[in-house]
Amino acid sequence: MEFRFKPSDKVCSQEMIIELEGDIIKKVTIVGGCAGNTVGVSHLIQGMKIEEAIERLKGIPCGYRGTSCPDQLAIALEEAKSKLLGGK
Repeated sequence: MEFRFKPSDKVCSQEMIIELEGDIIKKVTIVGGCAGNTVGVSHLIQGMKIEEAIERLKGIPCGYRGTSCPDQLAIALEEAKSKLLGGK
């Protein structure tokens, strides 16, 4: 299943495309942002269960913004979990 998410305008990334197989993250593509960081995070959570990725990424700040691309990815994963998996 594919889920698309538009992050907060407080971060540099413009879109997150998440591919899931059940509760496993198969692939994440982040459009925009700091390429090294966003590609790195995407590769690190590939194959991970959604809940574990959310726990690891949620609340990570980027300077004074109060959020970050990893934090926004956690929010995207929460929404994907709710919409695509019925909140399981």
